[in-house]
Amino acid sequence: MSETTDTSTAPAEPAAEATAEEGGRNANRSTTPTSDGFREYIGSGWAERDEALPAARESAAYAAERRSRLSAEFPGMRLIVPAGDLKQRANDTDYPFRAHSAFAYLTGWGSDSEPGAVLVLEPEGGEGHLATLYFRERAGRDTEEFYANPAIGEFWIGPRPSLAHVAADLGVGTRDLGEFDAIVERVDTATMVVREADAALTEKVDHARIRFAAERALSTNAQDAPFSLEVGTDHEPDADLARVLSEHRLVKDAYEIAELRAAIAATARGFGEVLRELPRITGEVRGERVIEGVFATRARLDGNDVGYGSIAAAGPHATILHWTRNDGPVAPGDLVLLDAGVEADSYYTADITRTFPVNGTYSDVQRLVYEAVREAADAAFAIVRPGTVFREVHAAAMAVIARKTAEWGFLPVSAEESLEPDKQYHRRYMVHGTSHHLGLDVHDCAQARRELYLDGVIEAGMVFTIEPGLYFQPDDLTVPAEFRGIGVRIEDDILVTADGAENLSAAIPRTADEVEAWVRGAGR
Repeated sequence: MSETTDTSTAPAEPAAEATAEEGGRNANRSTTPTSDGFREYIGSGWAERDEALPAARESAAYAAERRSRLSAEFPGMRLIVPAGDLKQRANDTDYPFRAHSAFAYLTGWGSDSEPGAVLVLEPEGGEGHLATLYFRERAGRDTEEFYANPAIGEFWIGPRPSLAHVAADLGVGTRDLGEFDAIVERVDTATMVVREADAALTEKVDHARIRFAAERALSTNAQDAPFSLEVGTDHEPDADLARVLSEHRLVKDAYEIAELRAAIAATARGFGEVLRELPRITGEVRGERVIEGVFATRARLDGNDVGYGSIAAAGPHATILHWTRNDGPVAPGDLVLLDAGVEADSYYTADITRTFPVNGTYSDVQRLVYEAVREAADAAFAIVRPGTVFREVHAAAMAVIARKTAEWGFLPVSAEESLEPDKQYHRRYMVHGTSHHLGLDVHDCAQARRELYLDGVIEAGMVFTIEPGLYFQPDDLTVPAEFRGIGVRIEDDILVTADGAENLSAAIPRTADEVEAWVRGAGR
């Protein structure tokens, strides 16, 4: 039963007042019983809960270390990191909840985290912070929330954890979310918030900071307060917090690397299962949807969900870089570009692409394009080691792409000329970058400074993709007809080691011969 289904067998009673969480969206059709007799009856006769506290989960110690590093960056500052809340999909239905990545990073709380939770790092004296996790405490079975609130009531969404349970599980102090209002009352100019995580909470913090600045200006008779902020602006100190959190995530710890390995292994299983379903896939009018669904099933079985909208692009759809409609047919003779990743329950995600022939054999032109892309990927991988500048990985792949497209006669100049900054003709056939960092977000660490990302020096423990491609649009008259409509991308997830790099997704077939054998063996 969905939370929107009207239970026709419920006693006909006056509609209960809609809760704040529901926003009155369903008040006119509520049949929730309200009699005193019903309240007394539904609140009694329940077995005792098992209140045994868990041992701290594996991620707890790593999260504590991350909080300690963050604390050292912002002495004396109050740091507010929201998980975010449910987001409306339509009327009284919401999207599945996913906590903000910064919140997950600092708490170790992933797919089982509570909507509306907030982590607060409160400065303690001269140095250090006290971490407290605020979330909505579960209601007793003697309360109306238990049975009458479809947003958070346990009768509707299942058991919710107690404060004590979460404190033991995550190794951090906990308080009821209702007490967070006291934090807002103490907000001052030494308060920072992860702005994008929860718009409503950020607005509260902004108003509190404005109020504090105004009161201080009045108390000192100052003409202009030393702190000003317009509600909704990207306040610079908050941007600093987001930047530091992104930069801290550039190098992964042992827990993060293990989670990424698990997500990649699950993704490999999902790819194999897609190949085993090829007969059904090619038999459907919208076979791309079957690919998407088969992979999504594996993602839900082995993890939280897919890490991003899967790209299941057959035939000419493979030339569309972010094809996520996935509503086309899959026919023998086509190439399928499958770009997908399983997101683990910890939220760490894989991001892998393979391009395979539906009938198990590349045509001569398809093979030519495919092996050119693989050569570009291999050239990029070959230079990855600590000390390499990140942008050089892209340059290594582009040198191959320029050379191949020049050899085929597609460029108006030589490969060397095309590689000059003011030319770049070869980029017509690959306009995207070759690499991005990977972790809690598929495009991880996006708010890091350019000098630490694109212009940064690669370090051991970094994880990023290598994903060159070639895309010849169906109507591109700069290439021969036999190339038009072919799109190929090969994407792997790379771990930088102390003396080189490891391709974490190398177990998934990569060469043209390997992929053909893989398809013919139905993904085994």
